[in-house]
Amino acid sequence: MATVSDAFYDRAGEFVGVLLPAVWQGMDAALTGALSGLDAGDDPIVDVGAGTGIGTAVIAAAVPGAEIIAVEPHRGLRTALLARIGGDDALRERVTVLDADLLAAPLPERISALVAMNVIGHFPPPDRRDVWALLAQRLTPQGRAVLNLYPPASPQHVPATAMADVRIGRLRYTGTAAAEPAGDDAITWTMTYRVVDDGHTRTEFSATDHWYVFGPEQLAAELAEYDLHVTPGNPAHGIQVITR
Repeated sequence: MATVSDAFYDRAGEFVGVLLPAVWQGMDAALTGALSGLDAGDDPIVDVGAGTGIGTAVIAAAVPGAEIIAVEPHRGLRTALLARIGGDDALRERVTVLDADLLAAPLPERISALVAMNVIGHFPPPDRRDVWALLAQRLTPQGRAVLNLYPPASPQHVPATAMADVRIGRLRYTGTAAAEPAGDDAITWTMTYRVVDDGHTRTEFSATDHWYVFGPEQLAAELAEYDLHVTPGNPAHGIQVITR
């Protein structure tokens, strides 16, 4: 995955932890619906780029009893992830955290599902195809993968848009996102974060992240090369469900 993401999360990690729960509102139900009816059996679910563990907890609730392997390469986010899991008796019994990129992680030979929420754009196209190959090799016959695609699907300008506004104690934490084209298949996101105290900005900075863009049609075409199929899920959150 692109190393620029490491630098991004070095700067923005604390804001990700604060603002992401608001971004996940509604996405939790969309992911739960995409996992509905999954019989994991003895084969684990892999949570790719698990971050602070919001999605990990959603997976655990959606598929009771399933073992989960949470893959998170960034130390700061992984610290928050481990704190969440360590503070929950049920999660502590079911979730294993790996400090590696997905393609370098020591995964079992068979997995019942793979979840990659808000993460697939971090993979350059060759690595993305390695993810599809991994699914073709390891996904159980009745398993599925769930990921989301959000706009834009091609390199283009995205005006600054508010992400979330969260109050903690006396302070407000806010974030906006904007993007510009970065070549034929990518954009550069610029996230601007602020800490506001009684109307006065105490902290403000921007961080950039390289993100590879593509749409549902390209996804379907790439997956077909690996005998994988995709079905759109909840359209509000760009959910895509991949099966063998």
